[in-house]
Amino acid sequence: MINKHMTIEQVLRTDVGTAEVFMESGMHCLGCVMAKGEDLEQACAVHGIDVDVLVEKLNAYIESK
Repeated sequence: MINKHMTIEQVLRTDVGTAEVFMESGMHCLGCVMAKGEDLEQACAVHGIDVDVLVEKLNAYIESK
């Protein structure tokens, strides 16, 4: 289960296919150094993305597999 306190790197390790969800949501910083340090909540705040919506999309992707 993905949560807003996980880093982008942790989510990608859970399932590399989540990269597509990040990209579709406007987060193109998957290889950025901050992907290892910021949690999803922080990264979403920087990019103006609703973290709850992103987490919902990520979990829906994982559950659909």
